[in-house]
Amino acid sequence: MTRALQAIVLVLVAGAGGFLAYRLTGTQRSSVSVAPGATSEPSGIAASPGSSAAPESTSPAAQATPPARQIPEVVPDIALTDGTGMRRRLSEGKGRPLLINFWATWCEPCRREIPLLQALRRDHSADGVEVIGIAVDFRDAVLKYARDMHIDYPLLIGEQDALEAVGAFGMDTVLPFTVFADGQGRIVTLKVGELHADEAALILGRMHELGAGRLDLRTAREQIATGIRELAAARARADAALPGSTTGPPSPTSPPATPPAGRAGSQPQGA
Repeated sequence: MTRALQAIVLVLVAGAGGFLAYRLTGTQRSSVSVAPGATSEPSGIAASPGSSAAPESTSPAAQATPPARQIPEVVPDIALTDGTGMRRRLSEGKGRPLLINFWATWCEPCRREIPLLQALRRDHSADGVEVIGIAVDFRDAVLKYARDMHIDYPLLIGEQDALEAVGAFGMDTVLPFTVFADGQGRIVTLKVGELHADEAALILGRMHELGAGRLDLRTAREQIATGIRELAAARARADAALPGSTTGPPSPTSPPATPPAGRAGSQPQGA
């Protein structure tokens, strides 16, 4: 059976419409450009609001394409359903620092982040930091995984509407990525790829200084971009020094072309 026919059959059977069609045919493409001084390694991208979704090109073909997306300056007021089925808006979190993590159950680096996200929420509770997970996945799979893993931070869940939420942040669906916003709802930075503890400490430290008035927003963004670049470079050197290492850090995960055997729409592990 051809890939196209598989996609048609599964869409008809599962009834998941555009969401499932995307998961079967989506391609890996990051939609952010790096912040000033940030690294270009996929696992070390820190993007600033207002940055374009793709590098500029002067070729005729590039000039004919639609303009690239941009990361918004403030958190878009999107609404998705939570684990109880209630419709919730991201604006409900305004007034406290937010980590908005886009993930899916089939994405291995997304799963690896969960213990860190839980620890960050606990350790930074005095600063009012809240973690919100936005699952771009089937609802039943997310609820089961959340129960099994005892995820204790708020989850919003969606299929096609979650893909639209990804676009509202100026992104394509390359998972995971994490948005860091201050108490005013301003997006301080957006980290593409698996979030590491040292990166989170750097970003939250600068956000604390920003909230205390000891840094302005531009300086905080610049220091974060520089710091993420340095941490990513150090991690790449450490990975390269491991015995038998032949590859760099893993890339963010994009839905593969075809699902494995099993339930329609399930996904293999990410990078």
